[in-house]
Amino acid sequence: MAKNKKKVETVFLVCEETGDYNYTIRRKPGGEKLKLMKFSPRLRKHTQHTEKKK
Repeated sequence: MAKNKKKVETVFLVCEETGDYNYTIRRKPGGEKLKLMKFSPRLRKHTQHTEKKK
């Protein structure tokens, strides 16, 4: 029997202040949208980034 492959989707983290796509992550589908404090190179500071599918 073949093992079931777990589905993984690519998700982008978008800066809320500039709207730039700064990070990509791979995660399992489902669950809540991520909201993380990440570094924004354009602003040179940490800002809130939210998950968005492209």
